[in-house]
Amino acid sequence: MQNHRNEALESHGIFFDPVYLQMRLHKGPEGIGPRHFEEEPGVRVEENGDVTFCFYAPEAKSVEVAGFGNSAMTNEHHPMKKDENGYFRATVPGIPPGFHYHEYFCDGMNVINPQAPVGYGAHKAVNFFEKEGDGDFYFLKDVPHGEVRLEYFPSSVTGRTRACYVYTPPGYGQEGDRKYPVLYLQHGGGESESGWLWQGKANLIADNLIAAGECPKLLIVLNCLYCPGPETEEFLAGDFDSMLLKDCMPYIEGKYTVEPGKRAMAGLSMGSYQTIMTTLNHLGMFPYIGIFSGTPQRRWYAKEDYMKAFEDSEAFRERVKLLFFGYGEQEERIVAALEEQFGEFRDKGIPYTAYTCPGYHEWTVWRKCLREFLKLLPKS
Repeated sequence: MQNHRNEALESHGIFFDPVYLQMRLHKGPEGIGPRHFEEEPGVRVEENGDVTFCFYAPEAKSVEVAGFGNSAMTNEHHPMKKDENGYFRATVPGIPPGFHYHEYFCDGMNVINPQAPVGYGAHKAVNFFEKEGDGDFYFLKDVPHGEVRLEYFPSSVTGRTRACYVYTPPGYGQEGDRKYPVLYLQHGGGESESGWLWQGKANLIADNLIAAGECPKLLIVLNCLYCPGPETEEFLAGDFDSMLLKDCMPYIEGKYTVEPGKRAMAGLSMGSYQTIMTTLNHLGMFPYIGIFSGTPQRRWYAKEDYMKAFEDSEAFRERVKLLFFGYGEQEERIVAALEEQFGEFRDKGIPYTAYTCPGYHEWTVWRKCLREFLKLLPKS
């Protein structure tokens, strides 16, 4: 069966288009060669919007499927019914459009479904699926595309070689001595530096906005948030700003043509806290700040009291051109904390921009936050 869904809904670093998934090596009379198999997918979105989950486990007694707790697909366990061929199925109504992590429990054990898309999230390999209907702003379209490069650089802070992805816009390197704004974009806890690429579709969002004239041509740097020191494996989030400023930025801005006065930094969840710490500890180095599903309150791992940056509102306004907050309407704790924080900002004369949309603590929300943030960056 030919697949007509946009490639952005299927493609992932460790999951391929269903057309390729159905090709298998087969040993026949004439030897070993590829053969096309029509296998039932692990997840299928029905025409009426229901989602059918399928898991092959002929020896199992029970299989259940569940979403994550703080997401649109809740962590309610849905029992799957077994057929005579060993396939378990469950059809779940009411799941809204967007990106959804989900898990399978085979005889009580949390397992991966090899016939459903597999990504990396929540500190592990995890199944996911995409349901259309949430807009096409992150789709793969017939527009000029930028490039995504994998860079390695030595870190004096961690004592290791680190990796980051760098998105360069269409035409980069072909426009003379033009310099480009740069966005340092952070993922969240439990994800990796590939999160904004495969789950977030940051490169496709940028491609589409640039083609529409809605955001500037810019570089986007995707860093890993984990920064353990050379003598320990402990997670030291507070050392991220040192690594970024001492190691990553000199490497990136020495190799790529960057306009330092138009640096931006943004992040989601844990990455939003790293963004707050870094940008406020070095006020003015990143004039454009994006906080997705996060609050400015000081965290226990912060090395300094970065909240003091808000005390001098005049200095803040001179050095920061954009302070953007984006979050989901169903993120109750974050909504409550930000409402209180916004009141303090208004009292102090700190300008900010807030964007909210229906959703939870999930990629469906963060993609939209990135889209809106990019549209607010200066185009010239």
